[in-house]
Amino acid sequence: MKKSLICPINALTSRQMREIAARLDAGAVAVYPTDTVYGIGANAFDEQAIRRIYEIKQRPAGCALQLLIGSVSQAREIVQWTEQAEQLARAYWPGALTMILRPNEKGQPLRRGFEGLGLRVPAYAALTRLLEKLNNPLASTSANLHGQPVIASEEELVRFFDGKVDVILTGGTLGTRASSVIDLCTPQPHLLREEAVPRAALEKTLAKPIK
Repeated sequence: MKKSLICPINALTSRQMREIAARLDAGAVAVYPTDTVYGIGANAFDEQAIRRIYEIKQRPAGCALQLLIGSVSQAREIVQWTEQAEQLARAYWPGALTMILRPNEKGQPLRRGFEGLGLRVPAYAALTRLLEKLNNPLASTSANLHGQPVIASEEELVRFFDGKVDVILTGGTLGTRASSVIDLCTPQPHLLREEAVPRAALEKTLAKPIK
């Protein structure tokens, strides 16, 4: 069995980070720590790499992947940015809030049957640096089998994913709480998942009620 490249993400040199970014842009599938849970992801525009994520996770095709990006400017490249998105980004990015927005022309291929694209800038410094070096958004989901508990420990992560993905970036033991998800595709925001960022905080930021 082919072994994965395994590296501690916080020990990567600038050169190693550029090399891993190039591998991801070229279609590699990676596992990495975030500010919430361990994730598995690949170049969002690479259909073959996306299929590998679904196969590895045994994830149903009807379940969307979120997009990890390194900055608001990267978000603006693929979605129709709104004033509500700007308010929330100022308050919670980088952080554990995923915002669903309508794609622009460049982002249309990433819809894959869904109305909007779920975007997040994670508050994990090493990962954000890697995302900033990518030429494409990172399509991402939690690093576990679909429907199974999130993998929190580095040892369990390596044991499960070694040989299944191309790159494993380790970051110790993480938590198991996911990001909150808010849909901004309609004038009234809709909170789809309340996790790390509570409803009350979001309503206070937007100065309006949320469905």
